[in-house]
Amino acid sequence: MEIWTIILIALALAVDAFAVAFASGVSLCQVSGRQTFRLAFHFGLFQAMMNIVGWAAGLTVRTLLESLDHWLAFGLLALVAAKMIKDAVVGREEEAEKVDPTKGYTLVMLSVATSIDSLAVGLSFSVLNVSIWLPAAIIGAVATLMTIMGLKLGCLLGSASRIGSRAEIAGGLVLLGIGLNILHQHGVF
Repeated sequence: MEIWTIILIALALAVDAFAVAFASGVSLCQVSGRQTFRLAFHFGLFQAMMNIVGWAAGLTVRTLLESLDHWLAFGLLALVAAKMIKDAVVGREEEAEKVDPTKGYTLVMLSVATSIDSLAVGLSFSVLNVSIWLPAAIIGAVATLMTIMGLKLGCLLGSASRIGSRAEIAGGLVLLGIGLNILHQHGVF
């Protein structure tokens, strides 16, 4: 497989990571280097590892994964989106109560949700008898870079416009939209 094909696949897979990172940047308003590292590292790692897991699984579990992957991705994105929207609408008494998407279960849920497609691509690589190591490394690196760009851009636009809770609602709606788009692509509606 040509390197440019792998890069295009990596860019397509990283779109969800970029969108989630953008929404996270808007939600956080100020993003530290540590937060950037955590989100970018996890998104890149999960994209690469899910690709390898999908490749290793091959055709043996393909039908099971294909029948559930879109529901899993939608469920995880919907949970995070609902939390963001609830926090924006209800409001928070203290800034310390604000959920940091770069920590804990939220980070894991977002990492899994944005990398489900990479699992399917790994299955495809297995079917095509493509060695997984170079594609997985490129996919992970591109996801990492796109996550950093999304976080920085979201933070910049979120703090520049001072749109506060409206931006958090918009970010939650973006995540929900990504989840609904995944269901649509799988023919649910």
